[in-house]
Amino acid sequence: MSHFAKRLVSKGIKTTLVTTAPSTKVYLQTFCSVGSNSLATLTKKLVDTGDRPVLVYDRFGIPPAVFFTQSCAVNNVYYHVSKGILQLPLLPEVNVSLPELPLLQVSELPSFISDYEPQSAWFDVTVKQFENVDGADWVVFNIFYELEEVVDWMSSFWNVMTIGPTIPSMYLDKRLDDDKDYGMNLFNPETDACRIWLNGKPNGSVVYVSFGSLALPEANQMQELALALKGSDCNFLWVVRETTEMAKLPTHFIEETKEKGLVVTWYNQLEVLSHDLICCVLTHCGLNSVLEALSLGVLMLEMPFWTDQITNAKLVEDNDLATKETIERCLNEFVNGEKGKEIKMNTIKWKNLAKKAVEEGGISDKNIDEFIAKLLENYY
Repeated sequence: MSHFAKRLVSKGIKTTLVTTAPSTKVYLQTFCSVGSNSLATLTKKLVDTGDRPVLVYDRFGIPPAVFFTQSCAVNNVYYHVSKGILQLPLLPEVNVSLPELPLLQVSELPSFISDYEPQSAWFDVTVKQFENVDGADWVVFNIFYELEEVVDWMSSFWNVMTIGPTIPSMYLDKRLDDDKDYGMNLFNPETDACRIWLNGKPNGSVVYVSFGSLALPEANQMQELALALKGSDCNFLWVVRETTEMAKLPTHFIEETKEKGLVVTWYNQLEVLSHDLICCVLTHCGLNSVLEALSLGVLMLEMPFWTDQITNAKLVEDNDLATKETIERCLNEFVNGEKGKEIKMNTIKWKNLAKKAVEEGGISDKNIDEFIAKLLENYY
């Protein structure tokens, strides 16, 4: 959302972001009540001062836009649940057929659907987000058009606008000055240590491993992955969060692998993925991480944990990285095998499409221009 706002600002549109509570528990308890009131107060203030806002909902007769941060495919699933077309709970052996998606097993659906818990606050928030979508003037997705065929199906009943990928301009079209990062870090990055360690590594020799800020791998998953990295032919840079993951590493693992690997508690993912020395990223498949890898032409190995990650992983590449042997084989294939070379050619295609979409005259750029033109048309 912040980088969509940056694109709007670069085109002369004033933007204001209303943030939510940092705590998940507090967020779920207060989003509907406090969030709505806070947004209403801000909107009235903007209207009173002469500004013309666009909202994510409509209380003041102002054009509303909905911004989805998950993929069209995942929202396709949630949409069918919200409309009662896909009824829960689903039997494990059922195959799910939805418009413009491959046949999906129940285990390949977002975890809030496959592991249905009707009292889950997250399930409630996820499904209820569709209550007012049909009345929105725009439905905005942080993807680029060519990435998902389901865009055309959704466009048959919503005014869908793809505006992504919304990653810093430095890594794509370079049209926004000084737009080099997201402007924040959830944890303190070990930048100097990573840069020193990466310096001098051969191109295409390093596997980057990161599961984002929220995924919680089990101890046995961390153990299998550690053994695979240790036994593989790859150098590796592994982000292991200090409070939730570090204790799950095998004893003496860091010391035993120091010649080929570096374990850090956090790093700027875009910076490392932009290096030619990166062979592939082993990722949890959150949409932001998928878009970053695609935009920078980096191969992906998938180890999803929950929510949308599971469906994203299925649509990126169907790997089953459950054991040390499987992970090690896939890593070696990506670094040294023909499969890695074939997939690399495909990732370059997606990299070029992502860049083209946000360049001047690209489809995402045109969609943002059209969005702005409609705003101005409504007011002047």
